[in-house]
Amino acid sequence: MISPASVQEIMNRADIVDVLGQFIRLKKRGTNYIANCPFHNEKTPSFNVSPAKGIYKCFGCGKAGNVVTFIQEHEKLSYPEAMRWLADYYKITIEETERSPEQQQKQLAEEGLRILNEFAATWFHDTLLNNEEGQLIGMSYFKQRGFRKDIIERFRLGYNPEKGDAFYQAALKKGYKSEILARAGLAKDRNGIYHDVYRGRVIFPIQSMTGRILGFGARILKSNEKAPKYINSPENELYVKSKILYGMYQSRQAIGKQDECLLVEGYTDVISLHQGGVENVVSSSGTSLTEDQLRLIGQLTKNLTILYDGDPAGIKAALRGLDMALGQSFNVQLVLLPDGEDPDSFVQKSGSAKFHEYIKEHKQNVISFRLQVGLNDAGDDPVKRSKLVNEIAESISKINKAEDFSLQTHYTREAARKLNVDEAGLINLINKYIRDRIENEQKHVRRDEVMPKPEPIPGEPEEEIKIPDKDELQEWQLLRILIEYGHQPYEGFDTVAKLIEDRIGTDLIKDPLVLKLFIEYFEHYNRFGATPEFHYFINYPDQAIRNKMASLLHPRQEISSKWKEKYGIEAPTGSLMYINDVDSTLSYFELKKILIIQDQLTSLLNSEKDPIAQKVMQEKFIKLRTMEREILKRHRQVVFKSNKYK
Repeated sequence: MISPASVQEIMNRADIVDVLGQFIRLKKRGTNYIANCPFHNEKTPSFNVSPAKGIYKCFGCGKAGNVVTFIQEHEKLSYPEAMRWLADYYKITIEETERSPEQQQKQLAEEGLRILNEFAATWFHDTLLNNEEGQLIGMSYFKQRGFRKDIIERFRLGYNPEKGDAFYQAALKKGYKSEILARAGLAKDRNGIYHDVYRGRVIFPIQSMTGRILGFGARILKSNEKAPKYINSPENELYVKSKILYGMYQSRQAIGKQDECLLVEGYTDVISLHQGGVENVVSSSGTSLTEDQLRLIGQLTKNLTILYDGDPAGIKAALRGLDMALGQSFNVQLVLLPDGEDPDSFVQKSGSAKFHEYIKEHKQNVISFRLQVGLNDAGDDPVKRSKLVNEIAESISKINKAEDFSLQTHYTREAARKLNVDEAGLINLINKYIRDRIENEQKHVRRDEVMPKPEPIPGEPEEEIKIPDKDELQEWQLLRILIEYGHQPYEGFDTVAKLIEDRIGTDLIKDPLVLKLFIEYFEHYNRFGATPEFHYFINYPDQAIRNKMASLLHPRQEISSKWKEKYGIEAPTGSLMYINDVDSTLSYFELKKILIIQDQLTSLLNSEKDPIAQKVMQEKFIKLRTMEREILKRHRQVVFKSNKYK
């Protein structure tokens, strides 16, 4: 277990803008930052980061939290793993409390594959550098490719000896079980005997954006027609090929800085380009682009340049996945390298300066590229040309017309001219593809709506969606006021916290979680004579409360200063803003108390026989109704319903 002192040190050092900036492209807006949300696909930024409060919130999907929550969610880590990631990032030495054997076993089981992969990467790398076979065979191959030692270390390249079970036996000695070695794709059972899957191959560790080892790619060095040239880890809890881009960890900062991502096909292309000084590059590892890979790139930049060999296979590969990129509002450019060259060979021959110059001069937008390739292939064949017109129209239809109207118009005119077709006719064809796509999406929605609700799994509670009532929302609002403004002065009281303690009894709070935090707040306040620090709640030990706090305490949208001159609406600022906030929130609970007393008086009046007592109660009731109307009038509320009015 991580000691409380280490947790506090990590939280004091962790800067949310610094950490999140390693994963997403943040843009400053006022005192906060915005970005495209990394947790769902979106084209307009709705992900907000507040550096002052150390929290983030997406107003699109609702995700919210602090710096630890983000690392947990983005990297799929447990809370201790996320804390260790931050400690490593800030070079903080963690102090740990003593753990029992049961706790140690539990942690080992939780981290499972991640720990094994890290061990394997280290073992393969050490074998490459320090083992005789690794030096003679593995290192010789990398030197032949021209890789320097610093590049080999940066990408943690490795080697697995030809002996059938060298790695397997080393892993067993470290305590790893055969089952987890097989699940990770590192060993395989053949007739009851386990052997190394990657024997006789050089190893390319595949890392997440934060450097965690997710899996491996391995290249065979000997000629063997029965064995594939490259093999990869099987898909498991960590390694999902469609969600991974090779080189993203080493390239993420250069991509963000240059606001452009170069995409190539293979591992060695990425490594060679890095060695040649071109560092904003990743590889799809031979797969066509997927939505998850595009989302990963989109966190850093919307400018995507795809580099492929100039052979027919390379051209065909370049065309896959591009419509998807257009649909996600990427600025997609393509560069075909000279015949016989790949990024690896080209950068080694020409150097980084000429490489960059060539890319700049030979970039083509995706539609121009498809037109060039398609027209070269179709020639004068009317059938092929007709097919090409439809393909181009379908590609243009994927562009978001609302956001990229001018771009869609430009591509349409360019395509009509090069294809020698009527522009109006091409527009009609594009619109047909748009209508067809919308209709298909609506069919899916309708089908989902009429699908019968699946039966709950026996033994599992059926999940219900809870719609919070007005009382619950106001109780959370009261807690927000306490946390944000509790330390502020208020006329007649030392602080807002004292005002609320005087006016609001715990009997008015029904939500158990709000009540727990409300009581905890005032226990701290009365014990230490000061309101709890803001980060006391942001970094609360309970993750559910941390997430709730991040959502609750995130800055609301500010009213533009231009509203005053345009609509006569003046946004409250400074002390006026927090006093209005406090007054309106307290009024709700004062009104609630008044209505409760009114209900009690009504019950007493119905049973009271003494005329004098009845008169006193009626006068008190009238006074309460007057107070009720004054509160409603003061805060311009039209109606407040209690049970007696329903």
